[in-house]
Amino acid sequence: MMKIAVLTLTLMLNAGLFAMPAAAAGDAEAGGKLFTRICGGCHQVGESARASFGPQLNGIFGRPSGSTTDYQYSDAMKSAGIVWTRETLTAYLEAPKKVVPGTRMIFWGLSDPEKVEDVLAYLQTFQPQ
Repeated sequence: MMKIAVLTLTLMLNAGLFAMPAAAAGDAEAGGKLFTRICGGCHQVGESARASFGPQLNGIFGRPSGSTTDYQYSDAMKSAGIVWTRETLTAYLEAPKKVVPGTRMIFWGLSDPEKVEDVLAYLQTFQPQ
């Protein structure tokens, strides 16, 4: 009987029935510092954000690629047909020219998954409520 109880408990744990809720991915504070250093030269976020060398990134999650009206996108970005999600942004931050061949974004990519998560956590703070 004890073996069955142990086996049942093990199966329940493996099934995730006692799993802790997942913590939010990324550290927004660290992402803000990283954004300022590696993205802020071209992109802006916040109340007074506007396009400059790159589009402003307020509300980026759920937004179609090449769709803000205050920035002149490359034809490649306008026709990419991407909706920016956590997955598509992760792939783009890791290798922009692989995700959107012909993009004008001059960025080699960010290979550290923790840093990518931090930047995404920071950008998430600029989503409309």
